[in-house]
Amino acid sequence: MKLQEYQSKQIFSKYGIPIPRGRVAATASEAKQIAEELGSRVVVKAQVLVGGRGKAGGIRLARNPKEAEELATAVLAMELKGLPVRKVLVDEAASIEKEIYIGITNDRASNRPVMMASSEGGVDIEEVAAKTPEKIVRVYIDPLLGLRDYQARDIAAAIDLPRSAWRSFGEIARGLWNAFTETDSSLAEINPLVITSDRRLMALDGKMVIDDNALFRHPELAEMRDLDSEAAAEIEARKYGLTYIKLDGEIGCMVNGAGLAMATMDIIKLYGGEPANFLDIGGGAGADKVAAALRIILSDPHVKAVLFNIFGGITRGDEVARGILAALAEVKPNIPMVIRLVGTNAEEGRRLLAEADMITAETLTDAAKKAVAAAKGVER
Repeated sequence: MKLQEYQSKQIFSKYGIPIPRGRVAATASEAKQIAEELGSRVVVKAQVLVGGRGKAGGIRLARNPKEAEELATAVLAMELKGLPVRKVLVDEAASIEKEIYIGITNDRASNRPVMMASSEGGVDIEEVAAKTPEKIVRVYIDPLLGLRDYQARDIAAAIDLPRSAWRSFGEIARGLWNAFTETDSSLAEINPLVITSDRRLMALDGKMVIDDNALFRHPELAEMRDLDSEAAAEIEARKYGLTYIKLDGEIGCMVNGAGLAMATMDIIKLYGGEPANFLDIGGGAGADKVAAALRIILSDPHVKAVLFNIFGGITRGDEVARGILAALAEVKPNIPMVIRLVGTNAEEGRRLLAEADMITAETLTDAAKKAVAAAKGVER
């Protein structure tokens, strides 16, 4: 789950990371009032979960409250990459001498968190990594020990930070680490972290991505979710406890088990098809859950066939079959359905499906071949 800039910076502030004075506004008049309270130049920043806001005109500098109101009116009327701007952050403008990047994420290769920093802040860090990777410093952190003081000093020295700023940088680095771990984040970054004209360090922008699987421990963070940035199908899937990710293919997949779902997607590609989604209905899924999953798959206009791969253990085959038939009766799709059903009550499930003239398969290989062939024969 991605957090908005203002939400990320509020969390950073709780961990001792200095941020500009400012507040979020939903109307232009609120933006004007905030600018009056700040009594200085302000930056009006669109709060949407997309990159490149500045280049798209979503970040504007206002010299006075009246201009802040005018700019907020313009920004709140914008759509950035298809997402409406519903709020703006009005921050006190900073006098910048230098911009730095610092962030933490999980490095799958080393199985540890990694803190990254660069003297090239304020720009796309992926572009820096691609063109000048030597400008990115990486320090791997033992999760049992946490970020050590010497590691923060090593980073400060490696990015040529002035010695007078090392102490402040160390405090910010530790605050970022604590925010990252205590919110169960998969990413926490400040870009840019700036040195101001009065030699202070300040986080002008922030980004956090929270692990969805840990949100049950953070109900206050779960309430921050921005539904505008999420696909309607993924929102619907979450209501039913389904794990769904939309992809770009033409064969919809409904599978019980994450590993089995990955294998199903792989074998579809092996036989020349492209999966349209990852969808794990989980164990013990009843007819209502299966019907909801099928509705979500069929909401994708690119889907030309659906492959069900159900291994009945906790999940009963006859319950899955009834869910499929219930969904078909409700949605009335005009595309082929291929079902591979094995395990508990599989024979009863296959009987129910055969009576409804569904395409069945005994093996996953056979099911994948039939699904790919069926999809190629459909025009949508």
